[in-house]
Amino acid sequence: MTIPPSNQPPVRPPTPYAAPQPLNPSDEKMWATLVHVGGIFFGFLPALIGYLVLKDRGPFVRAHTATALNFQLTLLIAEVVGWLTSWLIIGFVIVLAVYVVKIVFSIIAAVKANQGQWYTYPLAIRFLS
Repeated sequence: MTIPPSNQPPVRPPTPYAAPQPLNPSDEKMWATLVHVGGIFFGFLPALIGYLVLKDRGPFVRAHTATALNFQLTLLIAEVVGWLTSWLIIGFVIVLAVYVVKIVFSIIAAVKANQGQWYTYPLAIRFLS
């Protein structure tokens, strides 16, 4: 027994993986701010989680999570170099400088994100765009 072909396209079952809903602008600003502040306390993890979860939810939050992740990974590299050279006195200076730069620029980025402004960290290697 054969089924006659129809002129209609086949019906696809609904997928449980629907496209993520875009965030409203105030939520985008909030998440972007939290990613920058989280970097002060937890390093690159908030930026990585934010990028993976929120990158498709809006251009503002995607840009801020990507730039925060780039900055935190750059600082992680600098911190590793500092600890590897800690047997020299310069290594401790590098580690101290990394902590100061992390705090200062993360606060500046969080304030800019909270104001709804775009921000790019200086001296960050661009791993993601």
